[in-house]
Amino acid sequence: MTRAQGDAQPPAASVSLDYFDGLYMAKDDPWDLATKWHDRRKYAVTVASLPAEHYRRCYEPGASIGHLTRLLAERCDEVLATDAVESAVVQGRQIVQDLPNVTFEQATLPAEMPEGTFDLIVIGDLLYYLSAGDMSATVDGLLERLEPGGDLVSVHFRDRENGGNYDGFNAHSAVGERPGLTHIVHHEDEWFVLDVWRR
Repeated sequence: MTRAQGDAQPPAASVSLDYFDGLYMAKDDPWDLATKWHDRRKYAVTVASLPAEHYRRCYEPGASIGHLTRLLAERCDEVLATDAVESAVVQGRQIVQDLPNVTFEQATLPAEMPEGTFDLIVIGDLLYYLSAGDMSATVDGLLERLEPGGDLVSVHFRDRENGGNYDGFNAHSAVGERPGLTHIVHHEDEWFVLDVWRR
């Protein structure tokens, strides 16, 4: 499918927390992240795409139940993982309980951003749920916390079947327009798109 910047628009309002709470109430792992091969592969590709061998401090907003978090922890001195859904955070804490370098907290973007700066920020399957205003505020907040020379990794579902849907293509295009970022990694396949920018 041929895509162009601006060919789909973000939601008029960010998807509500109630919606995500409902998904987790119905099922502990709403997207079957622990068992679906394409998600396990996506996480492996994400970690393999990290340009540096090791990072000091990583921030992973929208971490869901922590499967990618475990992999990131192997490459980082410290990982702060957050999710807006309380039950996801509870599960995430259980999944990483043996990893002393990981902290799992409940936080909603863009309102609740962490203190300090990070040399790695990884955001996955989150931006296209946000309104244009919330996505802009979220990206602004992430870039304010990304250290010079730090890497911003964005990995999102790419909707190839339904033309006109706001997906990873659109979200990544919006991030890539920001000044001060150097695009250093791009991966795209039938399931997802991944980009790495360095500040």
